[in-house]
Amino acid sequence: MTELLDSGERLGREELAALQLERLRATLRHAYENVDFYRRSFDAAGLTPDDCRTLADLSRFPFTAKSDLRDHYPFGMFAVDPSRIRRIHASSGTTGRPTVVGYTEADLDMWADVVARSLRAAGARPGHKVHVAYGYGLFTGGLGAHYGAERLGCTVIPASGGMTARQVQLIQDFRPEIIMVTPSYMLTLLDEFERQGVDPRSTSLKVGVFGAEPWTEEMRKEIEERFAIDAVDIYGLSEVIGPGVAQECVETKDGLHIWEDHFYPEVVDPFTGEVLPDGEEGELVFTSLTKEAMPVIRYRTRDLTRLLPGTARVFRRMEKVTGRSDDMIILRGVNLFPTQIEEIVLRTPGVAPHFQLRLTREGRLDALTVRAEARPDATPEERAEAARAVAAAVKDGVGVSVDVEVVDPETLERSVGKIKRIVDLRGA
Repeated sequence: MTELLDSGERLGREELAALQLERLRATLRHAYENVDFYRRSFDAAGLTPDDCRTLADLSRFPFTAKSDLRDHYPFGMFAVDPSRIRRIHASSGTTGRPTVVGYTEADLDMWADVVARSLRAAGARPGHKVHVAYGYGLFTGGLGAHYGAERLGCTVIPASGGMTARQVQLIQDFRPEIIMVTPSYMLTLLDEFERQGVDPRSTSLKVGVFGAEPWTEEMRKEIEERFAIDAVDIYGLSEVIGPGVAQECVETKDGLHIWEDHFYPEVVDPFTGEVLPDGEEGELVFTSLTKEAMPVIRYRTRDLTRLLPGTARVFRRMEKVTGRSDDMIILRGVNLFPTQIEEIVLRTPGVAPHFQLRLTREGRLDALTVRAEARPDATPEERAEAARAVAAAVKDGVGVSVDVEVVDPETLERSVGKIKRIVDLRGA
């Protein structure tokens, strides 16, 4: 296996720490000298880049939040002359102004390298065909996966999202070994295979590389059993680079190794901002170490996880993201995440792995309804039993009472990209 690793993956921990500090100090200087926001932010904290003498000193520097990126829309966070920008991506902007990110030629090269590294860790090899069903366009998923797969020497099938029946046909005709897609859309593809009368286990696919949304071990089991593939997690976010920040290794499937030579991770208390020791769960924070166009310093991802020692690689691992601090539902004083409901739905007979959470207000109290689709062959009695089972499991496992509706198959809206699990009707 070691012959497959690149030079960065061969570093020892001491060599890695020295490289990280060198790159961190250079990034802080680059941001301070070229981005007004960071200059003002550092000055307000009474800090200069020279105050970072050790990796631990990074904790003294201020955070960057998504709101800061939106406040400086569109190009206020860029650190290079506009003539050096080779590509621009942006978030959907569904909750306000989109967050805009830019890339120099060197940034695009680095991005392709880390995605290629990720795919190799997932089990892809030169010559494999990679079916990319992430959305193309301003979303970073499609193009990020595309150029990384080409960098590794793979053949790319740029299917993008949507046209589910056609995607199933392409998978049968082109026979890719690898698929890159959101896990929720993979379940939609599974349903389409079965609707067409095709056994999903009969395809050429060997590995699914799933990202862009939290997903559980129960969903991994569902996908692996129904598709006869290895399902591994990839992590990234546009503000840091896109996909390829961290990757689960197919030989261990024990969390995602962070490519720490390019992205420095911290985990902090989501309320106090205090840095937590490795092993404790909190909010994931990233500082880019090699980005030119748009360096980010201590960017708060809102993703909840913990840092663990490396296993298949020298780099530290992050546990699968359990949820987002801004997706947490507080229902009558109890903290609840969509992934907790997903675990219950996936292990309940009679219901499919498609569900939605609807928040309403009854008087002065919030109420939650879990809407889950029935399996096509479920009888009315099995549907009723499934509803009772889900409600009881939520009460026992989470500690809160919810209503459960088991609806007809294909009733809930399918997602091409990130699935919208929560519908908040409390203001309606």
